Amino acid sequence: MAPHSSSERSLKASLRAEALKRRDALSPEARTAGSLAAAETIAALPELAQAPLVGAFWPIRSEIDPRPLIERLFARGQRVALPKVTKQGLVFREWRAGEELVTGGFGLSEPHDDLPPLDPTALIVPLAAFDRAGQRIGYGAGYYDQAIERLSKNGPVLTVGIAFSVQEIARVPAEPHDRPLDHLVTETGPVPLRQG
Repeated sequence: MAPHSSSERSLKASLRAEALKRRDALSPEARTAGSLAAAETIAALPELAQAPLVGAFWPIRSEIDPRPLIERLFARGQRVALPKVTKQGLVFREWRAGEELVTGGFGLSEPHDDLPPLDPTALIVPLAAFDRAGQRIGYGAGYYDQAIERLSKNGPVLTVGIAFSVQEIARVPAEPHDRPLDHLVTETGPVPLRQG
């Protein structure tokens, strides 16, 4: 991967900060209702229903909450893996309802280290900002970009970005190696993505 130019990094940082400020301003009630609405939409994606193991995440700060979606996945018999940040990147381990999580770096809640690493075929992807080309700005470390690239070596990986509509921006300054998400969902429903 080519290194990001400093001007592009600073543009992404500014776009990220603005989108996160809008997200932080949402009321707790709007966040709860939005998380439930997004869960319904994502659970209805036919491709997601085919995935035996779905990589999800535990929310931090003002992120949209994927736990209502995780409950729906469990209810229909799908398995869920949560990520752990390691020096090698994200490692996914299975999580079952009610299992205790441990506190990891960045304030993340992660599965126990003694569980075996697994490779999901679908990922629910957190993000700071997105555009209608399906491009995302993450939190700056590139963990999900690397995970998607690594998992794709095993075969196709379904990627579903989940966010609040206030996180949309006009255009993400994407680079040639950045891969657009397959789906983007907010509390208002699926985001229609432009191709190319």
